[in-house]
Amino acid sequence: MKQVTIYTDGACSGNPGPGGWGAILRYGEHEKELSGGEASTTNNRMELTGVIAALEALKEPCEVELYSDSKYVIDALEKGWAQGWKRRGWIKPDKKPALNADLWQRLLELCAYHTLRLHWVKGHAQNAYNNRCDQLAVAQSQRYKKSE
Repeated sequence: MKQVTIYTDGACSGNPGPGGWGAILRYGEHEKELSGGEASTTNNRMELTGVIAALEALKEPCEVELYSDSKYVIDALEKGWAQGWKRRGWIKPDKKPALNADLWQRLLELCAYHTLRLHWVKGHAQNAYNNRCDQLAVAQSQRYKKSE
């Protein structure tokens, strides 16, 4: 199984507001940058979308080292929150609807396809790849902000 390293980040100007996401995929000597955005979204949706887009770019099951500065994404996967929401019909333990169920559903499918090892990194710190993903995400959010 191929071993791939993925870095992702999301950004939003206002919450909700124009948003963007960025991802870097690394496999051996190869590196690929991906980014995108939406005119009206939330920061958490952009964090999730970055991870989903990166995993969807892989053409076969891979062992993935996933780096994100989103506690929302990392904790929900590592601590089993997202799987619990799904089991309860996308309802949280407090009986409120789980947010972003459409994206969590897709991400859980991708987690079943790939083997993920999750790593939380501090945002806006010394990780060059996370900082580059932030630049990609912010650039996308600004692109959508200009089109308002």
